[in-house]
Amino acid sequence: MIDNLNHYRVFLAVAETRSISRAAERLFISQPAVSKSVKNLEDALSVHLIERSSRGIRLTEQGKLLYEHLQEAFQSIHTAEEELRQANDLGIGELRIGASTSLCRNILLSYLSDFITRYPHIKVSITCHSTLTTVRQLEEGRIDLGLICETMLPDRLTYQPLQEIHDTFVVTPAYLEHFYVREQAAEHTAENPWLFAGNVTSLLRPETQDTKGSKKKQKKEAPVTALPSAMSVSEILERCNLMLLERGNVTRNHLEQFFFQQNIQPGQVLDVNNMDLLIDFAKIGMGVSSVVKEFATDALGDGSLIELPMPTPVPPRTVGFCYSSQRRSNPSLKKFLDLRR
Repeated sequence: MIDNLNHYRVFLAVAETRSISRAAERLFISQPAVSKSVKNLEDALSVHLIERSSRGIRLTEQGKLLYEHLQEAFQSIHTAEEELRQANDLGIGELRIGASTSLCRNILLSYLSDFITRYPHIKVSITCHSTLTTVRQLEEGRIDLGLICETMLPDRLTYQPLQEIHDTFVVTPAYLEHFYVREQAAEHTAENPWLFAGNVTSLLRPETQDTKGSKKKQKKEAPVTALPSAMSVSEILERCNLMLLERGNVTRNHLEQFFFQQNIQPGQVLDVNNMDLLIDFAKIGMGVSSVVKEFATDALGDGSLIELPMPTPVPPRTVGFCYSSQRRSNPSLKKFLDLRR
């Protein structure tokens, strides 16, 4: 390929005007400069491109072939330049974002709303995966930006903390109440196996008797909202139906490290692949769920879920945006990162 594309531009002007002098006028250069440029191009390609006569310039067969291709090439360049200009004027671009469903729903949406309002012509696409999958997609160049939970990252990825989040354990008052009844019954049965033999009703809340010996139902008690001194939170977590995000998840790894440090050994764990489902499962009384407190504010606010009072809270962590340093020059990515500051 010719290093100096200006030779092609000069030849194109000569081919279109069929005149050295008119080509020189169009390009604002001298006639000798036009002739020299065409000669250099012919020497480089080892062909004759034009023939001079008293009637002007005539293209050879090789010249006609080159002219046709140059027309298409320069038109493509012109089109590309025009599209780039329009994209710059309108802010047209593309931004590919990766995030988990929960992070997308609870954090990303508010940022996207402002971004789309400001840049309506930027195409935004979102893929919902776990933090580890999002990091892998960033490394592979399949997305431009990731919203992830704090984790170890390769040096080539940049992490910008966005906000702190807190893991907690939530449960319905009803599940906790029934859980206590079952555990107390199990303990009594272990101590006195003959006591409950053939008498299932004795496991329920006892009835009282009036002075005449007739049975009188005990008044309904308020739901359990605090732990009895006889059972610790650690014991509840070890004996209850504990619902956690599936293994390999960054959040699950964080919790397992916490369990290890606190010497908590859960006995019955239900793996769930979605934080929102953990909240929903807890609300229908399936067990105790580990959730991000900031994502369960509605359920905690209306009392449908309560927190287990952890004597030692799970250490807080952060959520933030992550991107490849090599893709920081992406105009759409730069606009998004600049907007959130």
